[in-house]
Amino acid sequence: MSTDPEQKFMAFLISLPDELAFGDEDPGVVLDRYYVPDFEYYSDGILLDRQRLIDHVRPTRKNVVSCRVEVHETLLAADRAAARYTMHAVMRKGKTLVTQVYMFGQLAPDGRMRRVDSITRGVPEG
Repeated sequence: MSTDPEQKFMAFLISLPDELAFGDEDPGVVLDRYYVPDFEYYSDGILLDRQRLIDHVRPTRKNVVSCRVEVHETLLAADRAAARYTMHAVMRKGKTLVTQVYMFGQLAPDGRMRRVDSITRGVPEG
């Protein structure tokens, strides 16, 4: 993985979902590449720890057939990161889920995520 902070952040936004949904690696190994071990991930106010994210991968790998992340804006400043992006996920039964994400993160010194706070909302396809 790159040592450039902007490239690492873009990999977090774009590559991480792809690696988790379609990769052959153990989900914990993938998460450890992008997050520090004691990270906190708050999604719509709900804390998702490492195990809850790992548990989320099995149904994702079973039900998602494609996923695309469209990054609209990013901002990096010291140990802070922010992004506005849209995730498009095509499900096994043909439905497409489109989710807008507004996320704010705190980076560890090595560039991995220490904390994420995100707000999401589903939007109509198209």
